[in-house]
Amino acid sequence: MDYELMMNGNIKIGEKAPTFNAITTYGNKSLEDYKGKWLVFFSHPGAFTPVCTTEMIAFSKAYPYFCNLNTELLGLSIDSNPSHLAWMHDIYLKTGVVIPFPIIADRSGEIARKYGMISKDINNTETVRNVIIIDNNGIIRLILIYPPNIGRNISEILRSVKALQIADKEDVSLPVNWMINNPLIAKSPNTYKELEERENDNNGISWYLSFKK
Repeated sequence: MDYELMMNGNIKIGEKAPTFNAITTYGNKSLEDYKGKWLVFFSHPGAFTPVCTTEMIAFSKAYPYFCNLNTELLGLSIDSNPSHLAWMHDIYLKTGVVIPFPIIADRSGEIARKYGMISKDINNTETVRNVIIIDNNGIIRLILIYPPNIGRNISEILRSVKALQIADKEDVSLPVNWMINNPLIAKSPNTYKELEERENDNNGISWYLSFKK
């Protein structure tokens, strides 16, 4: 990948996630540390900000559910590591919630720019609320971008990880509003014979839309 394009945040679904080495609240971390695991990599505008605080608490409470999906969480802002540590401790003192995942201190903004986490139309330095799901092979699978004043839906991020994993495992697609244990969409026929067989299976609305459990 061209370095200049990468630094301007032109990441795409299906590409290898850009490598990084970073200072975090849990020591130095690199993308290699997450090899073999799924990763939800998300940015936030800064420490001690109200919307971000609600998100950190929600992510922390949902962390065991992500772990059950072989998925780790990793936050990022351009604030300093001491600022993140103080924020984490303040959250604990006020709520009793321990943030169990690292937060990257990206002071130069280099990692944020690699991942397209800075929107120049909003702020040249402050990160917006990106969510990037990276699979266990280091491939970018999903990108969500929220503005600074709108909090994320953690349940939807969990659902997205599970959906991606099931789609991979079962070689299927997933319908609108899919939830765990809902029917899956079977692969479309590639031949006319398969089309005729599909029309007779009574598991969908037509040969091109058929469901499987």
